[in-house]
Amino acid sequence: MKLLIADDEPAVRALVHVTLEGDDYEILEAADGIEALEVARGEGPRLVLLDIMMPRLDGLEVCRQLKSDPDTSDIVVVMLTAQAQERDRDQGLAAGADDYFTKPFSPLALLNMVERVRQTQSRAD
Repeated sequence: MKLLIADDEPAVRALVHVTLEGDDYEILEAADGIEALEVARGEGPRLVLLDIMMPRLDGLEVCRQLKSDPDTSDIVVVMLTAQAQERDRDQGLAAGADDYFTKPFSPLALLNMVERVRQTQSRAD
């Protein structure tokens, strides 16, 4: 399964990458919101792990654009962010996110969530 990690912090991208590598995932990365949109539109990942606070375009707007475009609306978007207030979660879900993980996150919980997405996607194919 192809997935995109969109986060402006290289250490977070590296941690997610290490957590997921080796499990038949093709992992793409983006360092800001514009790059995230470009990679998502060009590569068609099944899942985007998306930070909210990013330069050039925040994750909420990236999510809105992905979900409003018929070519990308079926991509599963999971917010992976330090924005942990209930209203932040509500904003992420209102923007179209399918799920919401807060940093710091449990690598095992992240791996389990990604595996659930993969199983759901493989049944849909």
